[in-house]
Amino acid sequence: MQAHIEKDGEKNVIYTVHYRYEGSEESSGTVYYDTIIGNQNYEYKAGETFVPYEDTEAFENVVIGWLENSLDVSAMQADIAANLQSQVTPVNEDLYFTWMNPAPAPTPDVEEEEE
Repeated sequence: MQAHIEKDGEKNVIYTVHYRYEGSEESSGTVYYDTIIGNQNYEYKAGETFVPYEDTEAFENVVIGWLENSLDVSAMQADIAANLQSQVTPVNEDLYFTWMNPAPAPTPDVEEEEE
């Protein structure tokens, strides 16, 4: 999080929250993951309800509430679910010309040392 040291008479006024929203799915013994990373800006105006910063789980829950009220969580969940499904059951693939994706160079034979 980023905060103004002081603004409108309040201290540690948060103006940006960085978030990470993750999902996973297990299929046939493989776990697939997807993540949405972003930030959300907030603006405090004098006279509005102010919640002072605390390094506590309770304050973390307050910030999560801000994010849930600011972001389209249902759309994020749908995006993650769709991305996970496309990993589990791919419908597209990457194709390359040989010259775009050359075969790795051969590794030299290593002779074993005699004892």
